[in-house]
Amino acid sequence: MKNNNLLFAILIGALGGIFCGWFFGTAMMSIAWVGTFFLNALKMLIVPLIIAAVITSITAIGDVRHLGKLGGLTVLYYLSTTAVAVLIGLIAVNIIKPGVGTQELSQTIPDAIVGKDATGIADIVQTLITPSLVESAAKLELLPIIVFCILFGIALTTIGERGTTISNFFEGLNDVMMKLVIWLMYLAPIGIFSLIAAKLGESGGGDAVWGEIKKVGWYMFTVIFALGLHFLFLLGVLKVLGGRGIDYLLSMLRALVTAFGTASSSATLPLTMECAIEAGVKKRAAKFILPLGATVNMDGTALYEAVAVMFIAQAYGFDMTFTQQTIIFITATLAAIGAAAIPQAGLVTMALVLTAVNLPLEGVGLILAVDWFLDRIRTTINVWGDSVGTAVIQNYALEDDID
Repeated sequence: MKNNNLLFAILIGALGGIFCGWFFGTAMMSIAWVGTFFLNALKMLIVPLIIAAVITSITAIGDVRHLGKLGGLTVLYYLSTTAVAVLIGLIAVNIIKPGVGTQELSQTIPDAIVGKDATGIADIVQTLITPSLVESAAKLELLPIIVFCILFGIALTTIGERGTTISNFFEGLNDVMMKLVIWLMYLAPIGIFSLIAAKLGESGGGDAVWGEIKKVGWYMFTVIFALGLHFLFLLGVLKVLGGRGIDYLLSMLRALVTAFGTASSSATLPLTMECAIEAGVKKRAAKFILPLGATVNMDGTALYEAVAVMFIAQAYGFDMTFTQQTIIFITATLAAIGAAAIPQAGLVTMALVLTAVNLPLEGVGLILAVDWFLDRIRTTINVWGDSVGTAVIQNYALEDDID
């Protein structure tokens, strides 16, 4: 009952934020600090939670061969669903053609991606390792931290009884962090209200937002429609391969609404883990698969990138061939896996894809005005993809008799 009440409060906070931001506009920017406080509080929990969760999940698995199976299936699942997401996006944008007839073309490259076109797949691979874990933690660069924790956990399982004290420490740390997550969630309704209301206010309120929607309305429709199709695809995967359905979706709603409010898979991770475990996911699966998913699984982002790049091509009058769209498919799929470890992830990924098919980077300016809203929707799909993956993968990679 408490969880249901909290869910209703979060939903009311999100809807209230949309209403107030739409009608009161810039006046709502005065409460932006409340949303920032809540978001920073969530981020404060991420690094110690991931360290404790990943290490304890590795030590619980014990046998490195089981870890290899779990890790292999996790990567295969994430790669497969991301590829499906990009395919859905490409099909939708080719049918709807939202960019045809667009009149206002941007002539300047947004500051956020200036110089980012030189970033390549090799740069993404480099993000697996960091020379300073402290610096990565400070910047919330989670991928190298996860890699280190996996290696640390494996090493811990090889030293026998001498590792018991250390394992117990991380078990206790994990329990403490989850308790802090529960306490923080009581701030979620007002935090999400403030984040959404202030962001709408920053955009100028309802009239300004509606004006931007009218300019790129078909583009927004295409992205949301394609994301909706992928959401249903994941629900089907959950039913067929995970043996779960609407009950699991309802259990994850608190995390999904929080993802919409924060626009961050990483910031939502503490709540995603709590909801998944409450929904019956094995702790070992939740503590290993969800942190990895929040870092590398970007179904919604990959789909969005494919649609956005095709929209820009259509707006500039470029007819993308099958070969070029294949390049978009491959680049968006692979780049999305490393996107979360790169600053300004979505725009950097888009710069990679645009460069791969020789499209102008200036085209990003066409969609920046509505990107903040679509970012929230695609983040929600990212979190949903992580959640479904955890429920599915645990059935095939972990023994039934061990939690």
